[in-house]
Amino acid sequence: MAHIVIIGAGIGGMPMAYEMREQARKDDKVTVISDTDTFHFVPSNPWVGVKWRTRADIAFPIANYLQKKNIDFIHSGAKRVHPDKNQVELMDGRNVDYDYLIIATGPKLAFDEVPGLGPEGHTHSICHVDHAEKSAQKWEDFCANPGPIVVGAVQMASCYGPAYEYAFIMDTDLKRRKIRDKVPMTFVTAEPYIGHLGLGGVGDSKGLLESAMRDRHIKWICNAKTTKVEAGKMFVTELNDDGSVKKEHELPFDYAMMLPAFKGVDAVFGIEGLTNPRGFILIDPYQRNPRFQNIYSVGVCVAIPPVEVTPVPTGAPKTGYMIESMVAATALNIRSALDGREPMEKATWNAICLADFGDTGAAFVALPQIPPRNVNWFKEGKWVHLAKVAFEKYFIRKMKQGTTEPLYEKYVLGALGIKKLK
Repeated sequence: MAHIVIIGAGIGGMPMAYEMREQARKDDKVTVISDTDTFHFVPSNPWVGVKWRTRADIAFPIANYLQKKNIDFIHSGAKRVHPDKNQVELMDGRNVDYDYLIIATGPKLAFDEVPGLGPEGHTHSICHVDHAEKSAQKWEDFCANPGPIVVGAVQMASCYGPAYEYAFIMDTDLKRRKIRDKVPMTFVTAEPYIGHLGLGGVGDSKGLLESAMRDRHIKWICNAKTTKVEAGKMFVTELNDDGSVKKEHELPFDYAMMLPAFKGVDAVFGIEGLTNPRGFILIDPYQRNPRFQNIYSVGVCVAIPPVEVTPVPTGAPKTGYMIESMVAATALNIRSALDGREPMEKATWNAICLADFGDTGAAFVALPQIPPRNVNWFKEGKWVHLAKVAFEKYFIRKMKQGTTEPLYEKYVLGALGIKKLK
């Protein structure tokens, strides 16, 4: 019997638990460790930020659902991973031994890297449902007394889609309230151009997103390094393509949401051979750590280098289907190890993304996500908004049922050439 431990119960951790249980042998034990006892659908956080959704709409307690699939659950944060002991030290003082460890923690939000950034400072966040709820409370106050908005992502951020979504969703909500004319909006991003997305662009993402910004009267500043935030004022240095300073900006705001950079969580940060300098987990092509070969990792906590050098540092995003491909490969590779075989499966890192604009939206398919690509397209339309609403319901239901890839999903995506494994 082997004990397979998964740290994290989010977009990566929950599918990982279900898929690992399916692939593990009958007598193997699968345990999930998480500092939260609920799952929440992170892609819906922009809707929570304007009260189009509540926490109850996108979150549910996980213990019973895991138990139904014969998966143990420990509700305690991981304090420190000890790879030399094959052990996870918990916040409550316990230690959990493992034969195989899968790290699916997601990131640590590095608000501290920009003075005044974040919910404890002067800007809002939609990275976590707690932050989105707090944003929603302030959103109502803002709408009662509207003024300028600044929205975007700071240097070293690696997930730009939600910043665009939130900008467009706020625009739509303000129009519905008939106060859009009272709200100047500025989009501030570390990207070298609108639609870069940390991916070097996808299809005509630059043209389509620039057009969407113009249509909605949202100004933008690219190659932007956010240096500090004070109450009602953001300080931004705009760079030229050669890295020289182009302009210094002092942007007034009455409401601001800026996505932070990500780092690895404290439980793994600084473990030599396990993480890179930012604390992300180092992996080989089989999702396995090169030094500690009984440790695997999936999701946002995986170390992926930027796709290209940019004047202001940008990171590469890890999107939902890309994470699911990591999950599938990891489960099969651990099963191979349990059977005494070398791992063979490699994740495709294919990406499908649905970005809601409030009443319309944009979708992209990048096969694979990291260029050069075999398929590369970006489209806009009202169908995307409807598709994202449907996907929210579908994914939450899938996590409650414990089904990682229903047959119809597998065959429909397969027919489109979108696969999880190489």
